[in-house]
Amino acid sequence: MHLDAFPHSARTGAGPMDLNAVRDVSRAVSAAHLFIYLAPETAEEAAELGVTDRGPAYLAFRSAAMGAVPWQVTLAAFYNFSPRSVRAMAGVWDAAPPERWQAARLLAASRAMRRANVHLTDDHLAEARLLIDAVVTRADYAGKVLAAANASVPLPSDSLVALWQRITVAREWRGDAHLVVLADNGLGPCDCLVLHTATGGLPAALARATRQWDDEEWSAATARLVARGWLDSHGVVTDTGSAARERIEVETDEHCAALWAPIGNTGARRFASLIAPITNAFTAAGTFQTVPGQSDLA
Repeated sequence: MHLDAFPHSARTGAGPMDLNAVRDVSRAVSAAHLFIYLAPETAEEAAELGVTDRGPAYLAFRSAAMGAVPWQVTLAAFYNFSPRSVRAMAGVWDAAPPERWQAARLLAASRAMRRANVHLTDDHLAEARLLIDAVVTRADYAGKVLAAANASVPLPSDSLVALWQRITVAREWRGDAHLVVLADNGLGPCDCLVLHTATGGLPAALARATRQWDDEEWSAATARLVARGWLDSHGVVTDTGSAARERIEVETDEHCAALWAPIGNTGARRFASLIAPITNAFTAAGTFQTVPGQSDLA
């Protein structure tokens, strides 16, 4: 199939993107990317590089595409992690250089997808690549640090893993855009996490354990949200807070409309359906049952 097979009205320049299509494909991309943070193969590959602590390994794997940057750069790119949590990655580039971490990440993805029996037909794999390649190669990477870094990663010869790496670019592009929206709405790194947990997006205990904000920092962020009327005095989200959280998601969708415009609404929805077998395979394998609220781990 060629990109021209999609109606001109579905592609860029022929009308605005439907934000529902943008939200749907974004969710599909996030879900298809997610397994890398939960699959045992990822921890096994990190151990092969000499790092057994989940936190530093996560930070190294996800930031490896940027090269041997200091932990402060990773902190800036990841946004909602506390400085103390990211400082723990100091030394990971001594254990192995970023290119080895990146190679190990792709190997983990390959091993995990094979174990979970992820299957796309050759035709569907080729069609998915056609669509996502049009998105990735035409994307504007200004201000999109993690997306740009992942777009620069050489694609492996394994076609399924290459597709997953392209999915990763789109996933990080939305994440980069989301950080701009958070900043525009005056939500700092801890504030946005408190609001997210209050609206049920992530269990607070898990957020605190992985991002490592202390009690004083968490309480201060909660107080700021109470002052804005987004949480009540008990830390429960208000109607105003829920509306604000949804507005932030809509604004992120609006940013991402440009990302998916090269393939339009039809192409975006088609791509979401084509990559669904990745999520379905890991769901069937029980990968996403291990941690509640796992969709927002990364």
